[in-house]
Formats: sequence, C-alpha cells, structure tokens
Amino acid sequence: MKVSTRGHYATRAMLDLAAHYGRGPVLIRDIADRQGVSSRYLEQLMMPLKAAGLVRVARGARGGFALARQPSEIRLLDIITVMEGSTAPVECVDDPGVCSQSDACLTRQVWTDMKAAADRVLRSTTLQDLLQRQGEPARGIPCI
Repeated sequence: MKVSTRGHYATRAMLDLAAHYGRGPVLIRDIADRQGVSSRYLEQLMMPLKAAGLVRVARGARGGFALARQPSEIRLLDIITVMEGSTAPVECVDDPGVCSQSDACLTRQVWTDMKAAADRVLRSTTLQDLLQRQGEPARGIPCI
C-alpha cells in the first residue's frame, strides 16, 4: 500500500484540525500555511472528508473547518479510506471475482495479510494518538 499525496495531505490537515480541536473553526488558508500545502488543493481534499462526516464547515466571518468528532474518535483508517479507498495492495483481495485464478493463487493470501496488517495499524491509531506521540500541540503541528 502506498499513500498518495491526497491521503498524506488530508491526514496532515486533519491532524492540524485535531491540534486546534475545541477552539472553533480553522481557516483553510491557516492550515495550508502551516502545512505548506496550496489552499485550493486543501479545499478539494476537505470536501470528501466533509461528505464522510469527519469534518464540518462553518460559514461566515468566523467560518472555517473543524473536526466533526473528537480527535480520539477519528482513526487514520477513516481518513485513508475516504481519500484512497481500500488499503488492499491488489484488487483481488477485495473482489476475488476480478481474477480467474483467485482460488488457486499462491500470493493472494500474502496480499490479504498485508491489507489486514495495514488496516489493523490504521484502525488502532487515532488523531489523538498522534498528537500524544508528538507531545503538546503548542510545540507546533507535527508532520506525518
């Protein structure tokens, strides 16, 4: 599994929001400045996260983005699945019907095990876990 720029930047943006959780909405340009990402690109990434119920948008003068749930309730698997889709390294792991040799394939179990391991790590890691690993958010927004 390789995480694309979309998945990487979306995770960084979500971690930025987690570091500011409870302080109100955060402007997209502020996140972009801290993370070194284009505001326009970041806006595009936030829309699927909003649709998935991971972030909320506040409009108006004090508008911006905020986490829709507590950082301890948002798992990396939630973010990566929204941005990347399945973590399966090959398509036949999720849909054996795409390959006529799925039943007899010698490597399919390895790919299945890889997906399970990736999912286990991503499912067991929350935004709060990452903030705690890094220390107090006042020390800056960590890069992941």
